[in-house]
Amino acid sequence: MLRDNDALRMKKGFSTIMSAQFFSSLADNALLVAAIELLNASRAPTWHVAALPSMFALFYVLLAPFVGAFADAVPKGKVMFVSNTIKVVGCLMMMFGAHPLLSYAIVGLGAAAYSPAKYGILTELLPPSQLVKANGWIEGLTILSVILGIVLGGQLVGRHVSGFMLGLDLPMIDTGIDTPAESAIAAIMLLYFVAALFNLYIPRTEAPLQPMPRQLLNLVRDFSQCNARLWNDKLGQISLATTTLFWGIGGNMRVIVFPWAAVALGYNVTQASTLGAVVAIGTAVGAVVAALHTRLDKATGTIPMGIAMGLLIAGLNFVTDVWVAVPFLILLGAVSGYLVVPMNALLQHRGHNLMGAGRSIAVQNFNEQACILGLSALYAVMTKFGATPFGVITVLGLGVALIMWQIRRWHRRNCVLHFDEVERLLAIARTDKH
Repeated sequence: MLRDNDALRMKKGFSTIMSAQFFSSLADNALLVAAIELLNASRAPTWHVAALPSMFALFYVLLAPFVGAFADAVPKGKVMFVSNTIKVVGCLMMMFGAHPLLSYAIVGLGAAAYSPAKYGILTELLPPSQLVKANGWIEGLTILSVILGIVLGGQLVGRHVSGFMLGLDLPMIDTGIDTPAESAIAAIMLLYFVAALFNLYIPRTEAPLQPMPRQLLNLVRDFSQCNARLWNDKLGQISLATTTLFWGIGGNMRVIVFPWAAVALGYNVTQASTLGAVVAIGTAVGAVVAALHTRLDKATGTIPMGIAMGLLIAGLNFVTDVWVAVPFLILLGAVSGYLVVPMNALLQHRGHNLMGAGRSIAVQNFNEQACILGLSALYAVMTKFGATPFGVITVLGLGVALIMWQIRRWHRRNCVLHFDEVERLLAIARTDKH
């Protein structure tokens, strides 16, 4: 049982982590909208917009063997601070002439280093019995930052706000900021600075640091073993497959919603940004409901929600009116949120029991971002060869439903063929309190 001062320190530390995550995620999502506007304003090929998720995911995949070990070897608050600094460098590159795709990849580099520390510290700070609730809070707050970030990005590149910011001149200083997208990026950098300040106050946990191997080949070998260990775990493999697919499709839908809204509803970037926020509202509701009503050992019961999510994505093709789009997108978000929070908590729990927290989150990020990378490449290729947003949505939506149906069959087969092992792992999730 936690002593009063331990509980107080844990509560304070958790609130600091949530604050840092909120502002960092707020900036990430606002920057996505600014990057889309920057590409549109420069008349870049349409497939460049489709490629944004893959550029953001690139370093998640390439550096996966290293960032998890780095997060386990260094205090996680320091890792998060350094990561936000890298994101600021990416913003500066984007603002002062580097190609938006390259600059966005650098921001993704910062995010790749940030994520294992952000989620890994939860398993060090909280007992397993609190992981679903903690994930509900942090995912709910993250989704709130998605809502506000997408809306903020849309407003920052909009005519009124950008006109005001571009009119603010510094005497005798030429900032080189001349477009709405550039002024938006300058404002977004301030959010990363705020997140960095919170990073400085994240407390050290009592979890021992795990030194990084001196040879990089050892890290690759260690990561491969961790990846195989999680995929071979009878609960880990199901939760990993589900969250991988969820984040793969979610990372691309944040971009697809812009061309879809332009074709289906006649919306510009600022208007379309509000639709992304609507989805996030529904996801927040689903996340909170799941956190309140779903136990860790019952997480696999949410798998059918994944099938429904895929069918709802495909159903977007039949939406042509904003009054239908808003409740439809809220429903889509709610189903998604109810699916991902318990499965994410189960995955963290199994990963923490099988390996270090940072390593398990790095494995999770590798698989999820590889899925984003693959789906984004598919989206970009389809767009380059003339596919409409409707065609892309149909392929992705039906594909998600089919894969989730297969994951459901996979779990049922595990429960029959490996009954004793599955029951033992579920018992750990029910009773582990450390």
